[in-house]
Amino acid sequence: CSHAPKSCGKPFEKITYEYNVQVSKYFWLTTLITSLSSFIPLLQQIQSNFVVVIHPGSRMLRIGRATDTLPVTIPHVIARRHKQSGQPRYEDAWLLREGLNKPESNEQRQNGLKMVDQAVWSKKMSNGVRRTPVSAEQARAYNCQIRPAVLDSSSRVKWTNTTHHPPHLVGEEALYVNPSDCYNIHWPVVRGQLNVHAGPGGSLTAVLADLEAIWGHVIQKQLDIPLKDLKYYRCILLVPDIYNRQHIKEVVNMLLLNMGFSAIIVHQESVCATFGSGLSSACVVDVGDQKTSLSCVEDGVSHRNSRLCLAYGGSDVTRTLFWLLQRAGFPYRDCQLSSRLDCQLLQHLKETFCHLDQDISGLQDHEFQTRFPEAPALLYQVRLGDEKLEAPMGLFYPTTFGIVGQKMTSLQYRSQGDSEDPHDEHYLLATQSKQDQSSKSAADRKAISRPGGGLDGEMSGQGGVGELSDLPRACGSGGGGGGMKGEMELGPAQGECLMGAGEVEEPLSAHLSRKTAIMSQFESKALGLDKAILHSIDCCASDETKRKMYSSILVVGGGLMFHGAQEFLLHRIINKMPPSFRRLVDNVEVITRPKDMDPRLISWKGGAVLACLDTTQEMWIHQREWQRFGARMLRERAAFVW
Repeated sequence: CSHAPKSCGKPFEKITYEYNVQVSKYFWLTTLITSLSSFIPLLQQIQSNFVVVIHPGSRMLRIGRATDTLPVTIPHVIARRHKQSGQPRYEDAWLLREGLNKPESNEQRQNGLKMVDQAVWSKKMSNGVRRTPVSAEQARAYNCQIRPAVLDSSSRVKWTNTTHHPPHLVGEEALYVNPSDCYNIHWPVVRGQLNVHAGPGGSLTAVLADLEAIWGHVIQKQLDIPLKDLKYYRCILLVPDIYNRQHIKEVVNMLLLNMGFSAIIVHQESVCATFGSGLSSACVVDVGDQKTSLSCVEDGVSHRNSRLCLAYGGSDVTRTLFWLLQRAGFPYRDCQLSSRLDCQLLQHLKETFCHLDQDISGLQDHEFQTRFPEAPALLYQVRLGDEKLEAPMGLFYPTTFGIVGQKMTSLQYRSQGDSEDPHDEHYLLATQSKQDQSSKSAADRKAISRPGGGLDGEMSGQGGVGELSDLPRACGSGGGGGGMKGEMELGPAQGECLMGAGEVEEPLSAHLSRKTAIMSQFESKALGLDKAILHSIDCCASDETKRKMYSSILVVGGGLMFHGAQEFLLHRIINKMPPSFRRLVDNVEVITRPKDMDPRLISWKGGAVLACLDTTQEMWIHQREWQRFGARMLRERAAFVW
C-alpha cells in the first residue's frame, strides 16, 4: 500500500473491494441469464396453460386448456326456463329435420334403399362368395314375438332436479329435463352453423346468449376458471371450413367483449385436423353428426375451391337405422324420433350394431337395454340382418335419407361486404383500372366457356363479380369418370353445364345468371361421400397436389366410426378414381385413426398444437384491437382468406 502511486487517490483495500464487487456482479448476471434461459420453456408452458381451445359442434362441445390431454366433451344443448308461466313449451329437433315429410320423401327413401341393396348384394365377400340376401320379413317374424324382460323395477335414472328453478341447464342436465317442466330445449349449432330460425329462442341474439351460457358454464365448472379471470386467458376458436362471416364475427365479439378473453385466434377445422394428426397435406373429410365437410389442405392452407359441405351426417344414419328397425319389427315399439331419450338410445344402437364390413352377413341376434326415468329397466332381444350395413351406407347413397327440397351441398361464397371492413375485396375491385376490369371479365368468360374449366388455383385473384372460384368443377375431368358416370346425381354432366357457345362473348349479366343457375343445380343435389371426396380432390390446382391428396385422405369426426369403414371407403374411392390417376397415383390411403387417436378429438388436438407454435404469435387478435378495428382484424390476422 505504501508503494502505491499517490495519483491513485484510493487505498489498496478499496481497489480490491471494488474489483471483487464487479466480479460478483458479473457472476451474478451470468447465473441469472443461465437461469432465465432454462426458465423460458416453463414460461411457454405457462402461456399455453392460459389458452382455452373451443371446438363447437352440432351435437357435442369440446373445450379445454391447450395443455390438457383430453378436452371436456358435453352435449351442446341448453334448457332455458320460461320467463312467464303458461308459455307453450318449445324444443329444437334432434333427429327430425325439414324435408322429411314431403310427398316424395318416402319414394326417394325406397329408391335409395334399392340402390343400397343392389350395392350390398353385388359385392363379393373376401372369400369370393357373394352375400346371401336377407329379407326384412325373416327378422320381422321373430322380432314381433319378442317381449322385454324386466331387469330391475327401477332404472336408477332420474330426471334433472329443477325444484330450485335454475334459469338454465346445460349438457347432460338439459337432456334429462322432464318434459313436463317449464323449460325450452335449444341446440345453438345446427349443421355447423348457428341455429337461427323463426321460432322461440331462434334470434341471433338468443343463440349467442345460449353459446355464452354453455361455454361459460363449462369454463367455470369443468375447467375451474372463474369467469372474472378470463382477462388473463386467450382463446382459440375452431370454425367450419365453409363459414358464415356474420356469425363468426358475432361469436368473436361475444368471446372478446362479453366473456372477456384477452385475445383470440380463429382457425378452420380442416387445417387444425392436419395439425392434430401430424400431416402436412391431406384431403380432410370431417363426418360430423349433422354435416360432412371436405377440404384439401396443403402446408396449413385450405384450398378454397376444394371446400364442400354436405348437409348430412351421423344423425341421418341414426334416423335411417330407426326406419330400418321399424321395418324389421323393432321390439321397442314406443320409440319416437321426437323423444330426446329415445334419440340417445338410437344413437347408442347405431354405434353398437352398425358396421361397413361386407364379410358380416346373415341374421344375428342382439340385445339392448332401456333405462328411462320413472320406468323399470328392460332387456330386449332383437334379430337383425342387413339393416346394420344398410344404414351407414346411406352416407354413400344419400337419397336413402329421404330429404326433399333442401339445400344439400354448400360452397364457399365470396363476401357480400361489411361496413366495418371497407377495404375488402370489393374495394380492391372497384379501385382497379377499367382496363384491368375489362381484361378480367373477358378472361372469365373464356374460362367458363371451356368444359370443366374455371377452377384452377387456390385464388385466381381478389375479384368479386367475375370470380369463378365459386363454381363447381366436373369430377374426373382428368380422363373420364370411370365408375362415376351416371352416379353423380347432377343431371346433365357438369362439363356440358359449364360449356358456352364456343368463345362467343356474352354480357356480364347473362354470365352471372348462368353461373347462379349452375350453382343452384349443383347445391340441390346430394353427393355421396366417396363422390364428394373425388370432387374435392379434382378441384385442386395441379396434378401433383391431387396425388398428395389421394395418398392422404384423413377422416375425422364421429360420423364414420364403423367397423370396416376404412377398407370400405378405400375400395370405393379406388374403383371410382379417374382412370388417368389410377396409373399416376402410387398409393391411395385412407386414414381414420392417426396415431391411434380418437377421430372425434383430432381437430381439437390440432387447436391445442396451434397454441404452442411460435408462428401463432402474429395471429392473435387482442381485445383492444377488436374494439378499435372490428372485423378488419379477421381479414388482417386470420390464417385463411377471410
